[in-house]
Amino acid sequence: MIKKLLIANRGEIALRIVRACKQLGIKTVGVYSTADEDLMHLRFVDEAICIGKPNASQSYLNTAAIITAAEITGSDAIHPGYGFLAENAEFAENIEEAGITFVGPHPDHIRLMGNKVSAINAMKQAGVPTVPGSVGTVTLHNAEEQAKNIGFPLLIKAAAGGGGRGMRIVERFDQLNEQVQAAKQEAELWFGDDSVYMERYLQNPRHIEVQVLGDGNGNAIHLYDRDCSLQRRHQKVLEEAPAPDIPDDIREPILLACVKACENIGYRGAGTFEFLFEDGEFFFIEMNTRIQVEHPITEMVTGIDVVVEQLRIAAGYGLSYRQSDISVHGHAIECRINAEDPQTFAPSPGKVTQYFIPSGAGVRFESHLYPGYEIPSYYDSLIGKLICHGQTREQAIAKTLHALDELIIEGIKTNIPLHRDLILKDPNFASQAQNIHYLEQCLLPKKTK
Repeated sequence: MIKKLLIANRGEIALRIVRACKQLGIKTVGVYSTADEDLMHLRFVDEAICIGKPNASQSYLNTAAIITAAEITGSDAIHPGYGFLAENAEFAENIEEAGITFVGPHPDHIRLMGNKVSAINAMKQAGVPTVPGSVGTVTLHNAEEQAKNIGFPLLIKAAAGGGGRGMRIVERFDQLNEQVQAAKQEAELWFGDDSVYMERYLQNPRHIEVQVLGDGNGNAIHLYDRDCSLQRRHQKVLEEAPAPDIPDDIREPILLACVKACENIGYRGAGTFEFLFEDGEFFFIEMNTRIQVEHPITEMVTGIDVVVEQLRIAAGYGLSYRQSDISVHGHAIECRINAEDPQTFAPSPGKVTQYFIPSGAGVRFESHLYPGYEIPSYYDSLIGKLICHGQTREQAIAKTLHALDELIIEGIKTNIPLHRDLILKDPNFASQAQNIHYLEQCLLPKKTK
């Protein structure tokens, strides 16, 4: 087993990793920037070391500082969490070259899945359905020919992208070259790589993802699926598991195809396949080679501790479960709680003056907050995740509403009203899962009236 783990992250995910390590008897090292010396998880780690200034590029994105911290403290493994360097192949490579275990996939697999073009090609080889799209990357020279084969409307996407950046919807032929050029420039600006590709633009899809675990030796299992369709600006707001209203005869082949894809490449650790689902069809869009923000809902319905499994796999123990051991029990919902104005969505850093978290059977709140904690302005606005489990989707929604009523975070603005008053009380959402445009096009306009 890993003896000492350095956690190369902050906030709620760092605290989550500490808990998993304690369960396995692993000593922990926390790293922090000068703006983060009061983080909650630093109270529970065995050692803490400052790695730089508040700006992420000088701390949490500083590969050399993190690896040096691991060497100084005698850490034999590093867990990247999510965000920051979690999907940076060079970071994983440098860790392994330093003789330290990286808790995550092989660098080659991070690289393979980090580029959407190579990821799509790998999925096609494994029999995973993909959105009809361009063959390889798109240039100003081949854009018109590629577009004719795909049809309109189409979507231009940055090959190395994410978070909705470098994306352009093109509805007509005469817009094509201008939008390709704009997407390439944005891709270069954000990712240092101007490669783009095109795919059919699906009008009203849902966003479905499949959680997998692989042992790195050709064995893999799935932990079923999640629906992450409620989004704002391509950022997830609320997730649920399992994905509602998908017939088993459509769901099962996709789950098995994801497992096969992992087995084909010898995938190691936790990973998530993301799909668009429309008119009874699944289309692969990307794979995330890390732990997801929304992993707790999968844990709630399967009973599997995903972070513990990450650590066990990294330590060489392989998979703890066979596929036949995995089943779904009930339904779980996660609300992402952000420090932001619920009307304008502007970040709302500041001091937490009052703090009370809900509890009870099937209620879980993952957060690093405490009364008196000063939320810095340098990092993502995510401050917590409310996860509620019920026997049915209806029960999970009802329990989440009660829990949101109990959740008190004062001194700053949060998006609790968005979840409590808008999403979960919406009769359409309560009756069935909605598409990826529903929050922005149907619910948020109501709020402004």
